[in-house]
Amino acid sequence: MLTCFIRYHIDPTKKDAFAEYARNWGQAIPRCGADLVGYFAPHEGSSTLAYGVYNIESLAAYEAYRARLAADPLGRENYEFAQREKFLLREDRTFLKCVSLPHGGVVSS
Repeated sequence: MLTCFIRYHIDPTKKDAFAEYARNWGQAIPRCGADLVGYFAPHEGSSTLAYGVYNIESLAAYEAYRARLAADPLGRENYEFAQREKFLLREDRTFLKCVSLPHGGVVSS
């Protein structure tokens, strides 16, 4: 299992647009095959950093998921919404593998 962390740099004057974008992904991402942990918008501290987090089985599963997301009507609409409204200034993805459990447990390799 991999966890995808998406770090967004957003326009701080368009937090409401980012929130709408996040709510839309909340519907489309699970429907297209990823396990959404959530989207996180600025609250305290930085007003420009936001995050999206979801789990996916593997990089191969990620590629199939991305194809489904691109073909999904809400997915396409959300991509277009972000381009039109220009609230995303930068987007970085990192895939991480969990190597511990809560309270110091260890995940087997």
